[in-house]
Amino acid sequence: MAVYSDYAKDRIGWFFGLTGWQLGTLALTSLPVFWAINAQQWPLVGTLALVWALLAVLVVVPVRGRSATGWLLATGKYAVGTLTGWTRFRSHAAAGRAEDLAQADLPGVLAGITIHDGPPQGPTLARAAIIQDKAARTWAVTCSITHPGIGLADAATRVRQGAGLADLLDVCARTELIDELLILVRTVPDDGAERDLWIRQHRRPTSPALATQVNDDLAATLARASVRTESFATIVVPETRLGREAREAGGGLEGRARVLYLLMGEVEAQLRGGLNATDVTWLTSPQLALAVRTGFAPGDRAGIIEALNERETNPAVNADVPWAHAGPSGADVAPRHYSHDAWNSVSATVKLPDKGAALGALAPVLVPSEPGERRSLVVAFPLLRQTTADRQSANAEWAADMGASLRAKAGVKMRARQRADAAKTYHLDDKLARGHALTRPYAVATVTVAKTTRISEYGRKLDAAIRRAGYAPLRLDLAQDAAFAASTLPLGVSLTRRSDA
Repeated sequence: MAVYSDYAKDRIGWFFGLTGWQLGTLALTSLPVFWAINAQQWPLVGTLALVWALLAVLVVVPVRGRSATGWLLATGKYAVGTLTGWTRFRSHAAAGRAEDLAQADLPGVLAGITIHDGPPQGPTLARAAIIQDKAARTWAVTCSITHPGIGLADAATRVRQGAGLADLLDVCARTELIDELLILVRTVPDDGAERDLWIRQHRRPTSPALATQVNDDLAATLARASVRTESFATIVVPETRLGREAREAGGGLEGRARVLYLLMGEVEAQLRGGLNATDVTWLTSPQLALAVRTGFAPGDRAGIIEALNERETNPAVNADVPWAHAGPSGADVAPRHYSHDAWNSVSATVKLPDKGAALGALAPVLVPSEPGERRSLVVAFPLLRQTTADRQSANAEWAADMGASLRAKAGVKMRARQRADAAKTYHLDDKLARGHALTRPYAVATVTVAKTTRISEYGRKLDAAIRRAGYAPLRLDLAQDAAFAASTLPLGVSLTRRSDA
């Protein structure tokens, strides 16, 4: 079994685990205490010391991944959004005000997304969907991947595919254009739409009644336990990088599409080669709209498959999902879940364990616990430029050296975890010198069920599945809408990128 543990904290506190801003805040706020001591105003000293201790707790002590200050700010923003109605979404189509069906009407962090048709390419002259996020000022393209999986692969195959993923990240970083790679997997309950179509087309009236009854009973029993897996890969390029290259390619949308097409070719070669993907299909605008619609409403897929089948015999049938209808008719953000149409979703981040992670260990997270439950998982790889990576590596080494020196002078023994973090920090510089890319990976898992069931129960089952896989879950409270968009919809939404709007 291949176990990967060569990762370290993004930032190491150089003074007993404290970061620079935390130490600066504590130092500045302690000045009034020393002033009171110098003035020998002892009652005031006690009051100021108590206030300083309370402030230290708010700044330093993390509560479920955030400091108390961060929770106060997030709660304040959520309260303001709720009072002003910003957390509620109603689509233009639901209100009868949809004018341009080609214009995407999506909620929350997806509001600034526009979908363009790229130039025709390949023997089929397919037009890949170009995703423009005006709020985050990024461009993205998405492909659908067919992969045999690694459930039955031996250790050598897993190591080879792990190296293939590392090579893919290195190639993306060497382009100096791709800012992030997102790999998204959705485990969807099988609605049996394709099988029902096949049976209607091939069943004969003269078939034995007993064989027909047995076949129908098996289909009704197995369909409730069957699942389908959908895999997507999305590359994201910031406008600040793409704009310069696009001017050399003719400028405008067409110039940006030409540059993105070149990147698509490089990424596809790595997906088919090192990662052994059997098929890579870059999604067109109708295909992407279908993926988005079934992301918001998994139950709509059966009707769309029926329409696609009828269009083969009747060209007048419109089986495409317009972008004005791809989003939900209504969506509401709650502190611990996200409500969209007739469905509820709960999202949680997956924290990397200190003991390391095995390739394929996330498989239990994608296994539904009940019929009708949909699981989705995104593994994001934000890439840092080489200059930024070198600078952060040097800062991390300086912080590790400074922390070790301060502990030695204070007579504090260095713990095993601190020694391991320092060793990984020193090893990181060696890997960067050999030309490897530096990334800050993170993963978000989401469970989606119908509103007729209790979403809190399925949220606990998702947390249990993450722990069973060897990881630690962390519920993304007050950010469930952004987490759902990132982990379920292949539109290039990132949790590490701030919007400019």
